[in-house]
Amino acid sequence: MISLSQRVLTVLQFTRMALVFTAISNGWAAIFLNARVTGEPISLWYMFAMTVTSVGLYTFGMTLNDLIDRRRDSQIAPARPLPSGRISVTTAHMICILLALLAVAGGGWITLLNPNNWLSLVLVVWTLILICFYDFAGKYLVAPGLLALGLIRFFHATIPAPSLAIPWHPILLFVHVTLLSTVCYGLEGKRPRLTAIHWISVVGGAMLMLVLLMLFLFSRYPDVDRKTALWVTPRGLLSMVVGVSVFVVIAVMIRRRNKDPRAAGRTLMLYGLLWLIVYDALLVYGYVSWKHALLILAMLPISLLSVQLMRVWAKLVDLSVKPQYQRVR
Repeated sequence: MISLSQRVLTVLQFTRMALVFTAISNGWAAIFLNARVTGEPISLWYMFAMTVTSVGLYTFGMTLNDLIDRRRDSQIAPARPLPSGRISVTTAHMICILLALLAVAGGGWITLLNPNNWLSLVLVVWTLILICFYDFAGKYLVAPGLLALGLIRFFHATIPAPSLAIPWHPILLFVHVTLLSTVCYGLEGKRPRLTAIHWISVVGGAMLMLVLLMLFLFSRYPDVDRKTALWVTPRGLLSMVVGVSVFVVIAVMIRRRNKDPRAAGRTLMLYGLLWLIVYDALLVYGYVSWKHALLILAMLPISLLSVQLMRVWAKLVDLSVKPQYQRVR
């Protein structure tokens, strides 16, 4: 008989709940940065609504990916919840649908709390569409899929602040996730194989999107002097430079310490996702205050502990399962 502990662990593994704090961090940072420009008070209810949205979007993407890849995972990752049979396909579909509805409900809640942000709900739906595109088709198309991963983070970070009051935050997330995913894709040797054409497509596509975004922002805010005074602060720019530089050093160290490219790719992806929290904290420090930055940064040890807790929990569950013996004929 399956214990309650096994059931809870299976659901947490299936939804990748340990890393959901990277998405929550992105949302909270966007709220703090937007409040810095608009002068609006930070609402705890607004933060909670964005947390619900972030949890729904992130876990929906993870569960949908596993549902689509369940046949392939049965060959290369049979221990995962779906291929191992620890969770049924029907239950997995129900969880996936409920998580999508949770994200939409969170977006609706955000709009109710701030009617001027009606675009937030539209962005939630658009982000869900991007997630579906990546899981169903993008990841098989290489460059479009890698760009989609970056765009998912970009639009997720714009949900609580559609005005893009400080655009460097979602832009940094977009560039980081796009390049990180591309490098790890190549290291892990995923198929189709990453080629020079793919690299050119990813970098060129990212640059094109950034140019279009900046043209849109400057056309929307004709008062460039006033707006750029908030966009370009010395401490804000320094925080981004420090964040990117330190992560590049960490990435090089991970690659050098792991002779196996696949192991290096998996480790780099984990640390790269966790580093999103660091970016959030640094930008909030650069534009808002160190107190708000510490609140964001607190999610980093929580996420790290969650990852380790899940691993220990899984080992304990395995030890608690009675061995199955077969009669030898």
